[in-house]
This record gives sequence, structure tokens and C-alpha cells, in this order.
Amino acid sequence: MTITFKKFNAGAILFVASIIFSQLGYAQTFSPTKNYRTWSVGIHGGAMSQANVFELGRDFEGLVYNAGYGAYIKKQLLPAFALQLEYVGGAVQGSQGPDQFQTIVSWSGNLSAQFTLANINWRHRNGFLKPYLNLGAGWMNYKPWTYINEEEIQYGETNGMFLPVGVGAKIRITNGINIDMGYRMNFARTYGFDGLTTEKRDIFSYSHLGLEFALGKKSKPYLGNTNPVAELIDAQQLQYDEILSALKDQKAQLELKAENLTKENERLQNQIERLFADLADDDKDGVANRYDKCPDTPEGVKVDGSGCPLPDAKAPVIQQIYVTEEDRRVVEEAIQNLEFDSSQASIRPSSFPSLNKVAILLIEKNFSLKLAGHTDNTGSLELNLKLSKDRAEAVKAYLVGKGANPSRIEAVGYGPTQPIADNNTEEGKQKNRRVEFTLY
Repeated sequence: MTITFKKFNAGAILFVASIIFSQLGYAQTFSPTKNYRTWSVGIHGGAMSQANVFELGRDFEGLVYNAGYGAYIKKQLLPAFALQLEYVGGAVQGSQGPDQFQTIVSWSGNLSAQFTLANINWRHRNGFLKPYLNLGAGWMNYKPWTYINEEEIQYGETNGMFLPVGVGAKIRITNGINIDMGYRMNFARTYGFDGLTTEKRDIFSYSHLGLEFALGKKSKPYLGNTNPVAELIDAQQLQYDEILSALKDQKAQLELKAENLTKENERLQNQIERLFADLADDDKDGVANRYDKCPDTPEGVKVDGSGCPLPDAKAPVIQQIYVTEEDRRVVEEAIQNLEFDSSQASIRPSSFPSLNKVAILLIEKNFSLKLAGHTDNTGSLELNLKLSKDRAEAVKAYLVGKGANPSRIEAVGYGPTQPIADNNTEEGKQKNRRVEFTLY
């Protein structure tokens, strides 16, 4: 039986490759090729003989195994596809009774396509066992020798084409080192490989064991060991972890916002309760409990500014009210001595004696008083208006607490809107922070 390969061409190789890729789903990798090591070199040794799985291409039935050796350089284009340039040398020998032959393969070179058929251990990025198929074409230099019918013939060196077809498996040791086991049938495209020019096309096989070393930076994975399916699983897991982490962060932020809103609500509730407590007037006399010195005044009784009952009214005495220089001096002294705590509306105790004199003046002469609060321009307008108003109200509350009539005291706040000095200097700012008393 004669085996020929006249129809086995490049188109057939591409057809087989397309079938393998369609079955494995390796049309493209999941990461750029630059992220991997794609070049590798290998060395191997083994046994050469005429033994083959088809039991074809043999003129000598007796099998003899001789040493073979080789080396290659490979470019991995895809996780399942590579091109390999290989050198192989050795000797092929056979016998038929007393007849025998031996062919020395001085050298051979072939370019083959290597297809990885599977990447076993799918749950890991780098598979442990990777069976493969080799298809290629090459050129060899060989020298036959025969001993037939007690006649020894040595032939000269001959060159010829051969087609290597084989299977094998890679076993991963490290990220860039594999054990390479393979079996290859080499179909000689010339007659007389075994020294006999019969119609049989000679076939010789090469079984080998070797090592493959990836070239390049060790920090990069070797593309031939990479499992794209595992890469996809890793990418999906990473995306899931990122989404889960983002959701956890969002939940923590929402919980923190809820906690802050709860605290703010409690603070506002406490502030409202304090305001209601300040405005409470249990005896309904018009003076808040905070300033009421007579908290149990019967309903309907007229009271003074401190909430205490007024003495029995007598016939009104009409008298003309005049503001004297002494009265103005008392008010001026109060203005000069008036001090507040920094950025607050609480009056310092050092201001009390002069304010007491103003209170006596208001009570004895029944004067009216306008209190105008002012600030410098430090801070926002809203805060300064409130602070100036609060300070004027604090002075009014103190005077009312000393018995002055609240209906004759007006408290207003102008903030920084009516400066009397330059706000660009500390001295000017100090003058602008004031409460003006207008007695009439």
C-alpha cells in the first residue's frame, strides 16, 4: 500500500486549524499579547525508528531503535497556536533477516504549526497538562547504508523533503518551563530513505522527551501556558469584587449620612426645646420665666420689667423728661465699659456696674432707650447681623432684669452695615464692634 500526500497543502493545514479553533473558542486572547512571553526554546532527545502507528512505509520489518536529538525555537501566536522552527538529527535502522540498513540523518529542519488541543485543569490560569498536535514541512540531509544479500552498499549524502506529523503533551513545571513529550511520524517525500528505491514512501518516527524554556521577563506569564477561559473567569470575579466593594462603600456612606442626619436632628430638637424653655411664661404676665423675678404673679396683675407687681397706681404726675449731661455721662460710661465674650452675646461681669447705673436711670426717670448692635466685617453678613442683634438683646435683657420697663427699650442689630472706622485695620475693627445707647 502506498501513501501519498499530493493533496496535503497549506490550505488543508489552515482548514484543520480553523476547525480546532472553532471547537476550542480560542479566536482571540483576553489580554494583549504584549502582556505575555511569546518566544520559547526547547531541547529534546529520544528514539528514532521505522515504527509507526500505521505500520506503513517499511521495507525492513525488524525494528531497531537508535538515539535521536533535536532543538527548536517557537513563537506562540495564540494560547492554542504556535509556529515552531526545529532541528532534528539521529539515525534510523531496520533489519529483515540478515539484511539491514541504517540511515544517518545528519540534520533536518522543519517549520511546523503546533495546535494546543486542550488546557486541562480549567479552574487555573495556567493549565498543568496541554496535549498538542504538530503539522509541518521540512528539509533533511541523510546518508543511507545497506547490507543486502551479503553486499554492503554505502550511498552518498542526499537531501530531500519530509512532512512531520505528530502529537504530544506539555507538562507545566513553572511559569516558563514545560516538560515536552512527543511522538512524530516523518513522511519522506523522496524514495530511497532506507537505501531501497521501491514504490514505498519511507516513514520514520521520532519519540522524544525534553524541556521547553520561555524567553523574556519572568514577571510575565508564558502565553503557551495561559488558559483564556480561566482569564475570563478571573476578569469576571475581579469585576464582581469591584462592584461588591463599591456597594459596600456606598452602604457605609449611606449609613454614615443617616447617622449624621440623626445627630443633626437631635441637635435641632434640643435647640428648639431650649428656645421654648427661654420663651416660657408660666404665670402669663408677659415676662419670660428666664427673666421673671416674681414667677407666681396672679393673672391680670400689672407687672414691671422684672415680672413683679407694680405698686398701686396713684394719680398721674405729669412731669417733663429732660436728659441731662449727667444722664449722658452715665450712658457713655456704660458704652465704654461694655464687653462681650469673643464671638458671643454673653456680657462680661466687668460691664455690670455701669449697666446697673443705666438701669437705675431708666427706672427713676422713665427714659426710653434704643440699643443698636454693630460688628466689623469679619465673617458672613448673616452671622454678623445675628450677633449684633443678640448682643443688643442681651443688654436689654440685663436692664429689664434690673427692673427697667421692657416696653421702653428697643434692641436692633445692624451687623457690619454702619461702620465708624476702617475695617482694614485691627484698631478700626475694634471700634466697629460696639453697642450704641440712645437715651430719650
